[in-house]
Amino acid sequence: MATVISGSTGITLPDNGSLSTSVAGAMVIDSAGRITKPLQPAFQATATSTQSNKIVNQQHTILFAGEIFDNNNNFSSNTFTAPVTGKYYLTTNVRLDNLDLSASYYQLWMVTSNRNYVTILGMNGFDADVTLYTLTLNVLADMDAGDTAVINFNQASGAAQTDIDGDAKYTNFSGYLVA
Repeated sequence: MATVISGSTGITLPDNGSLSTSVAGAMVIDSAGRITKPLQPAFQATATSTQSNKIVNQQHTILFAGEIFDNNNNFSSNTFTAPVTGKYYLTTNVRLDNLDLSASYYQLWMVTSNRNYVTILGMNGFDADVTLYTLTLNVLADMDAGDTAVINFNQASGAAQTDIDGDAKYTNFSGYLVA
């Protein structure tokens, strides 16, 4: 049998499964029916400095030293670690500066414990070095508790002149538990 609760303040479902009208808890339903989950894994990390002249033909882990938020402290040292098994929406934007026309291609990798996801930019069709370009990668990743995710960058051939922009609004990594 379902329990019906009414009131103007909303309800909270704490970790222990009991009901209360306090504001802390694992799930909060306010008086308008909006649901929040304060303990739900979620993070947004940002670059804080430019990473210059990356060596070609080598994967580089992108450095995300800033955090906008990190529920439950699951992001550390450029790495997200899944606290529970589930499906995680992960997204990254990385702005590249000074792309080399003689490079074959640029790759942005999302490397997770279960599999890798890659987006690629071929340099064919450009007629000069490219001042700036943003690569974006969005995935719904299956992750087990303890699995990790990092963002890597690779430039195939060309000169080591490309920079990873350090401005948080251009270079960032975020994610949250979906199911």
